[in-house]
Amino acid sequence: MNGTTSHRSVRDVIVAGAGPTGLLLAGDLAAAGVPVTVVERRPAGISNLTRAFGVHARTLEQLDARGLADELIATGQPLTEMRLFDHLSLDLSELPSRFPYLLITPQYEVERLLLRRAEKNGVTFLYGTEVTGIVQGEASVDVEVRYEDDSTGTLTGAYAVGADGVRSAVRKALGLPFLGHSVIKSIVLADVLLEQEPSRTVAVRGVGDAFGFVIPFGDGYWRVGGWDRTSSDVPDTEPTDLEELRSIAVRAFGSDFGMHEARWMSRFHSDERQVPSYRVGRVLLAGDAAHTHSPAGGQGMNTGIQDAANLGWKLAAVVNGWAPEGLLDTYHAERHPVGKAVLRSSGAIVRLAMAHNPVQRALRSALSLLVGRVRPVGRRALGQVTGLGYAYGGPRGAHRLTGKRVPDVELKSGRLYEALRAGKFVLITPEITPQGQGGPDHAGTGREDRLVVTRWTSDRRTTLLVRPDGHVAWAADEADAGAIRAALTEWTGPRNADAGVTDSGS
Repeated sequence: MNGTTSHRSVRDVIVAGAGPTGLLLAGDLAAAGVPVTVVERRPAGISNLTRAFGVHARTLEQLDARGLADELIATGQPLTEMRLFDHLSLDLSELPSRFPYLLITPQYEVERLLLRRAEKNGVTFLYGTEVTGIVQGEASVDVEVRYEDDSTGTLTGAYAVGADGVRSAVRKALGLPFLGHSVIKSIVLADVLLEQEPSRTVAVRGVGDAFGFVIPFGDGYWRVGGWDRTSSDVPDTEPTDLEELRSIAVRAFGSDFGMHEARWMSRFHSDERQVPSYRVGRVLLAGDAAHTHSPAGGQGMNTGIQDAANLGWKLAAVVNGWAPEGLLDTYHAERHPVGKAVLRSSGAIVRLAMAHNPVQRALRSALSLLVGRVRPVGRRALGQVTGLGYAYGGPRGAHRLTGKRVPDVELKSGRLYEALRAGKFVLITPEITPQGQGGPDHAGTGREDRLVVTRWTSDRRTTLLVRPDGHVAWAADEADAGAIRAALTEWTGPRNADAGVTDSGS
């Protein structure tokens, strides 16, 4: 790169970060016809190794909506049980999803599929490129960058998104505080072989001054991690070895399982932090750049991918001109509370795992019994950990289903999440619809670039308008064509001018 200024079309979106969050977002935008440039500090070909390792049911649904879930599942190990502490076992096999399990697979497998999709959709990648500043204008945003050869330049787009991780350069350029604190210092991680394999579940256990977790990858290796309260001041830069991890495992689990042959080791600290706003003008934040929390429950990568699924269709709708800019404010309104809830739930797991005095351990036992034996409490806990339980609020007077996640259902055209692969809204109507001018099929005319119209296979009477991220935009138990037209206008904008019709009727 030569340091010259590169002014791009004001339809461009600049995405900082080529991790799972940035890759899914970039792929979605490009699929919707939005020019996208991804800026990544890492050189080309350098992966994120195995930082994250669990893909929850809601994330698999989002990947299914992009035609990637089945291929990813083939790379990993599905687990139907999570054992937290001694008395709590979460049964994932009854989840209301096509994916009733936790998929254990390295983060780089997720990135591989998302990168391939983004490249296929025409995303431009600038590797070895670092964000150094953000300058916002009325109609565009300038992203100042430094290239691998130490030259500088400026990328100009309509919007920019910081998906560049915990140390986000975009967040720092905006001057946003990352409110929170460090929870655990000096967590030791390794991917190892074990001579004595424990049961093939996700196991988390704390005893005294140590807690640990063990997760099977399915390829013979296990992710083993742990923390020692007595060595919590060791900096992240301090090297670790198997002896340190063996010592922690023996205290937490009563055995080191004969661990050997580490293919990867790391030491890190865990923070609980969140920005006060996910949007500042023409710049938005997603994933670890917006929120970070303990690894307990394996929700980090998953929450980021779900951020991207929420943001992508909204940003594409605004850039493509059929939605008002105010739609982007709903990204913060919907995802900031989810990020806050993940901080609470993951924090609760790790604090309970670290319980070391009799009162704390008694509380842990009581809560474990409550979650394990009271079904509504257990379902709520599973919904939070897996992401299936999160819903977005609707306006006053809205249908009870508004904002809810829609599970995969069979339709006349096939499965719902197959229909969502077009990146469009999906209007689902009863087989026999109430009378009304034009009918629901005609109401969708002129929106084929934004809308798929299909029908229930059952005798269900509810009409649903499903957003591209799989949540209900609008619903009605009895809806005529006029009500459907009004909902489509509100959510998918006016009909295309070349359709030869208006929204006032046929």
